[in-house]
Amino acid sequence: MGGGGGGQGGFGWNEDHEDERKKKKVLWQGWADRVAADPQFVYKVVIEQIIGVGAAVIGDMSSRPNWGLNELDFVFATLVVGSIVNFALMYLLAPTTIGGALPADASLITRLFSDQTLLAMGAPAGHMFEPGFALGARLLNFAYKGMIFAGIGMAAGLAGTAVSNGLIALRTTLDPTFKSPNTPPNVLANASCWSLHMGFSSNLRYQILNGFDMVVQPVLPGSVFRLLTSFIRGGNNILGGMSFVILAKILGVQKAQEDAVKAEKM
Repeated sequence: MGGGGGGQGGFGWNEDHEDERKKKKVLWQGWADRVAADPQFVYKVVIEQIIGVGAAVIGDMSSRPNWGLNELDFVFATLVVGSIVNFALMYLLAPTTIGGALPADASLITRLFSDQTLLAMGAPAGHMFEPGFALGARLLNFAYKGMIFAGIGMAAGLAGTAVSNGLIALRTTLDPTFKSPNTPPNVLANASCWSLHMGFSSNLRYQILNGFDMVVQPVLPGSVFRLLTSFIRGGNNILGGMSFVILAKILGVQKAQEDAVKAEKM
């Protein structure tokens, strides 16, 4: 009986191991498809994570009083969320070389993020400006990607805001004399702001950026294109950081201490 139980347990482990292997294969295949379709894809991802996120933080800080030095908790949340969403924007809007169809047992999450889902609806799989599609199909891509990005923005916003608020709470516990100069943002409200920003502003800007790359990349030498795209992506992220702060202030989800005092006086 002991041997039988061991065999059964081993069989179950093999099934779990096989499922995990399939998931890793899907993730790696998605990356390989993007690299095959765009030899500059890895470079763009690196630029987005280093220059892009840094530029977004600069844009964020430049839109706050005293260059954000009194609102570093908000800036840190932008850094955390920006690192997540920049990769998602790059990965999900990149053109791919499409392989076979999805397996029949693919999970809902896999189907939602798969290029095959949009292709099955007659829409571009990567960005909306890919050649060979009608206007309606391009708008469908924009709406679908916006929905996906809004969901990612919500999840990343929840994580980033919770981490930022948690660090402030930890510092307050360790140093009872410390008082945060800002009102900690409501986690759900701040995440919703990120969701809105990702679904429309980030989606629109990165769609245009990918369309621009599609036009200029084939006609420029590799080194010239890398220099140009680094500059443009840095500017795009500064604009993104600034637009998020403006949206957050308009919606009232991030309030510095001076803003809270003004609101109380009114």
